[in-house]
Amino acid sequence: MSTRTVAERAGVGPGLVHYHFASLQALLSEAAVGALRDMIGGVAELVRQAGRPAELVDLIAAAIDGYSGTDPASLLAVETYLAATRDPDLRAQLTAVLDEFRGLVAARLRELEVPDPEATAAVLAAVIDGVLLHRALAPLPAGAVAPVLHRIVLKEEQ
Repeated sequence: MSTRTVAERAGVGPGLVHYHFASLQALLSEAAVGALRDMIGGVAELVRQAGRPAELVDLIAAAIDGYSGTDPASLLAVETYLAATRDPDLRAQLTAVLDEFRGLVAARLRELEVPDPEATAAVLAAVIDGVLLHRALAPLPAGAVAPVLHRIVLKEEQ
């Protein structure tokens, strides 16, 4: 695909695409990061709604269940992560999205008095990414995520 093809599909002149984006890679990176930011925004809203740590875990697990691992959003996430290992600008953008998500989750965990909220938020974010990655190859059994996350997040409560 070229910027000319993108312009044709968008019904605009190639010059307009070049005006806003330095390259096709820059356009694709911005689109991918925007889509991931939107995905995370949906989960972030759920995190804000959680009234207890157990509810936060259940809401996150339910959100993960909305992705098969082979759906377009999951594949976009995996491909963007891989591309970020080769593209420093994309890596910086993706890291900023991840940091925002971790910060939001950590703040809510802190409000809910979960011990070590920053580390817990980092692990929860990694679990989300890992589950999506694994689902593309070997899906976890239905309902497997929430009980394990309960043990991690709620350990101090047990």
